[in-house]
Amino acid sequence: MSVGSVETVAPSNAAAVGRALLLRSEKIQPWHHDRLAMVYVRQSTMQQVQTHQESTRLQYGLTARAHDLGWAADRVLVIDDDLGKSGSSAVDRAGFQRLVAEVSLDHVGLILGVEMSRLARSNADWHRLLEVCALFGTLLADADGIYDPSQYNDRLLLGLKGTMSEAELHVLRQRMYQGKLNKARRGELAVPVPLGYVRRPSGEVTFDPDEQVQHVVRLLFDRFAALGTLNALLRYLVAHEIQLGIRLREGPAKGELEWRRPNRMTLQNLLKNPIYAGAYAYGRRPVDPRRQVPGRRSTGRTTTAPTEWVALLRDRLPAYISWEEYEQNLARLRANQARAEAVGAARRGPALLAGLVVCARCGCRLFVRYDGSGAALAGLRPTYLCQRLRSDYAGPSCQTIAGVALERFVREQVLVALAPAALELSLAAAATVERERTDLQQLWQQRRERATYEADRASRQFCVVEPENRLVARQLEREWEEKLAAQQRLGEEYERFLRVQPRVLTAAEREAIRWLAADLPTLWDAPTTTVADRKEILRQVIERVVVDVDGSSERVQVTLVWAGGGQTVGEVVRPVARLDQLTTYPDLCDRVRTLAAEGWRADVIAERLNAEGFRPPKRRDHFGRQGVLRLMQRLGLDAPRSRSQSRDGLAPDEWWLPALAQEVDMPRVTLYHWVLRGWVRARHHPLPSGQHRLALWADAAEVYRLRARRQHPAGEEARRRWVTTTAQMPSHHDRRAATRLPND
Repeated sequence: MSVGSVETVAPSNAAAVGRALLLRSEKIQPWHHDRLAMVYVRQSTMQQVQTHQESTRLQYGLTARAHDLGWAADRVLVIDDDLGKSGSSAVDRAGFQRLVAEVSLDHVGLILGVEMSRLARSNADWHRLLEVCALFGTLLADADGIYDPSQYNDRLLLGLKGTMSEAELHVLRQRMYQGKLNKARRGELAVPVPLGYVRRPSGEVTFDPDEQVQHVVRLLFDRFAALGTLNALLRYLVAHEIQLGIRLREGPAKGELEWRRPNRMTLQNLLKNPIYAGAYAYGRRPVDPRRQVPGRRSTGRTTTAPTEWVALLRDRLPAYISWEEYEQNLARLRANQARAEAVGAARRGPALLAGLVVCARCGCRLFVRYDGSGAALAGLRPTYLCQRLRSDYAGPSCQTIAGVALERFVREQVLVALAPAALELSLAAAATVERERTDLQQLWQQRRERATYEADRASRQFCVVEPENRLVARQLEREWEEKLAAQQRLGEEYERFLRVQPRVLTAAEREAIRWLAADLPTLWDAPTTTVADRKEILRQVIERVVVDVDGSSERVQVTLVWAGGGQTVGEVVRPVARLDQLTTYPDLCDRVRTLAAEGWRADVIAERLNAEGFRPPKRRDHFGRQGVLRLMQRLGLDAPRSRSQSRDGLAPDEWWLPALAQEVDMPRVTLYHWVLRGWVRARHHPLPSGQHRLALWADAAEVYRLRARRQHPAGEEARRRWVTTTAQMPSHHDRRAATRLPND
């Protein structure tokens, strides 16, 4: 019977079938026998190779069929490189790739397989093979017959078989996957457990039987709650030489305990795993095929939200922490991320409110800019800026606030809020310190106990061996000595630890804690209190600081949103660049006009303004004589004649230092340094009080030269002379003693 061009028979025995096909088939040509007959053998898994051996023997038996079809024994090649590999892809299937390469080299006349699914279960790989076979005239044969891919009917039937093979694989996969999901939804699907847990042969998940492993896991969660960041937790573990107990999942030592140093990724996975809160979860990190890389099993994993997990069953497993603590840890990790919407972790910068200040106009968080000397962090002055209008709309800056005034206001409010809880804070601090020391003491005891056990075990092994067997005895003796040395070294480290941190707090330490808690401002400003400590305190009590600048003036409305939900509203005065930005500028001008009209000098006017509460812009907290003079000049008022404008005691072409500095348009201090360097000729003019005053000589040509030198900096040679002269200058006290200048 034939179907299309495919010939099929119901054989009574293999030899008769082979002879019948050889006689009746028109597809096998003599030149096919000049090429190889390849038998492709494949099983999907190693378990099938071990348990389904009948299928393997059946595939190897296809060599006899090749002989019956006319191929000599030395022209039949068996390819079994893909035993135990899935046919879903040609990747990592060396046997299939070798088969395609041989066909492409025109070496193959016939490919035999029990069924077409043995060759490929992917249409992409299957049709690629058909194209190559059709091009080089290679035949394919299975239990149903012989096929020529270059013929239409055979090509159609082979394509249908390939489609059914791929569909069969998908059906099997879908059936197994649905069963897997149903089992996971019931919480019965066995998944690998993290450190701190073991799975018994019965399938039950329990705590690790090793007490030290459990203690380390509990210590990790306690320290993260206290320290707040992943990096701080990692540094704490490294500083105290704390290692993590890992159960090996594969290899000859599967199930044994191995101690490894902590790393960031392990700690992050531990804090994010809901199993530590007693929850069974499945589908947390599904595989995205677009992110998979061939040959790397760990790639392609994506993180999903809990609402997208396949299963989340709470209170199913033993827990190290509560579910509320687990959610707090996740929230803390999210808040520590350096993102615009997150507060962020407390960093080394001196800005105490970084990440907490929010713009009242646009709702964005203000970022920090530092001004000042970068030689030390303490010398930097923070400024909080909101640049959303500039970055998004190319407009002006939304708000700019100096950090000193804002942080001073927040500090005062926080210390006032914490004052009633000073006693409770001292007791909590003492309890926290003692609990931490108790945990470390227990961990040290467990490490010493383990070292003692390992040394005793090595001793027993050495004692059991026959003394004559020196090949084994020498090795066991070395191991025993190593264990004893490790035990001794651990004991010495423990003694050093006890000297640094006693088991309990002494009476002096308790009294110091109570005294510091009672005097919170002193504790806050203490040199031992770091910037990171202050930031952590603020983050514990403050949720955000909302600021709103009144136009471009110096007044800033500040709203403290406390962690409990309450609010405190206040006003902060920020430094501004100009006098006309002050809200008190009109009143200030009127007051200066009034005092000037009464004939008061500039220094007296400055004292009156400071006494009446007027403040200058920028960072100064009081008016000075020069500031009043500049304001009077802006207002067009005549200042009273000062002694710097009087020429009493001066010779022709001589100037007092302030007058010459004003004439040359340069700061007084710069002109004073020019005098010290010898660039300006000067003399000491005695005063009736016994002091001296500098009188500088400068005719019209000298004034022109000084003004030109001020406007055009000196060249490189002059700069070197400047540096040399500066290095040879006397000290500040020597200069003051030599000049005896009064305060102008």
